[in-house]
Amino acid sequence: MGRIPKMQDLLAPFAARLKERKEDDRLRCLKTVTPGASAAVFLNGRELVNFASNDYLGLSTHPSLKARAISFTQRWGVGSSASRLVCGNIDAYDTIEKKLAKLKGTEAALVFASGYQANSTVLGTLSGDGSLLALDRLSHNSLLSGAQLSRCRFLRFKHNDLADLEQQLSRPALHKYTSRWVVSESIFSMDGDSADIDALCRLSANSGSGLYLDEAHATGVFGRHGMGLTAGRKEVTVAMGTFGKGLGSFGAYIACSETLRDYLINFCPGLIYSTALPPAVLGAIDAALDIIPSMDRQREYLLDMAEGLRVRLKSCGFDTGNSCSQIIPILVGSDKLALELARHLEAAGIFAPAIRTPTVPANAARVRISLSAHHTKEQIDHLIKTLSNWHEN
Repeated sequence: MGRIPKMQDLLAPFAARLKERKEDDRLRCLKTVTPGASAAVFLNGRELVNFASNDYLGLSTHPSLKARAISFTQRWGVGSSASRLVCGNIDAYDTIEKKLAKLKGTEAALVFASGYQANSTVLGTLSGDGSLLALDRLSHNSLLSGAQLSRCRFLRFKHNDLADLEQQLSRPALHKYTSRWVVSESIFSMDGDSADIDALCRLSANSGSGLYLDEAHATGVFGRHGMGLTAGRKEVTVAMGTFGKGLGSFGAYIACSETLRDYLINFCPGLIYSTALPPAVLGAIDAALDIIPSMDRQREYLLDMAEGLRVRLKSCGFDTGNSCSQIIPILVGSDKLALELARHLEAAGIFAPAIRTPTVPANAARVRISLSAHHTKEQIDHLIKTLSNWHEN
């Protein structure tokens, strides 16, 4: 019998990969933070201005969300006790999904536990042997995971390059696939730019493809009633969105037809085998959906602030890519430079961690600025001054 491996033998490859990450300035670590008032966060006892949060409208601390979370907890307890198909489907789900469908302009909606779970499991449910998925090159990792787990053929087209997508879909070798899906984001999470929804709708229809769009970073901020760029767009087959960003809570949704909703309930592992969301989370979601349509003023302020910041950053010589949203990347190239910039900002009381490979492509490291309607003019001025000092050095 061969030698039985010791624990250090089993762990050695993991240690080696971690060492390699550290040497490449790509080692990740968890930072323990304490949320503060408004757009603030405490790190190691220091209060910093938080430019990293996805809480775009500040709803995570809204009194109505907190009150309804408490109310739902008092009524239903702290846990759901089972999956939705067993006994976890409390009647609040029905109310929330009807609100969602109405706001999105779809026949139906279905709540999931998280955005990553939804993307990684729904794509595989809607496709399989004999299917083709076409993904934007910069689609979120959850969408790529869904494609990889789907067992079907998938391709990746150049970012926001619909001519490349059309050329790839027209290849004779791909004509055999009768089930096709075009997959993209409406607002891209790392670059803050937008897909051309009109063109995607036309191209998908002309190629006989379903259209699956991730609205995680558009939900709450863009579109009709703040419900994303796909709201009211009948041509979009499936829209996925989240509650943990612009809506301030947690969880995700799929907006689609009644037929697709029923199909996912019967065949989607992520829904079938996951414990249902706790009542407190459902309460916060329910309150957010009531509030979001009335927040046009906050959305306008947020997007005007973002446009002004982009103009000022460019005038200072910074590259913000094609950002057109509340997400503004400051592209610096190397992982080392991104870390240096993040440390410079932190020293000045600004929290904006470096985003490095493999989250973004090689030589595209950045500090990503995520704006909130709670940010003030003074905080933006301080950010610009701090960045200008780093750039000059």
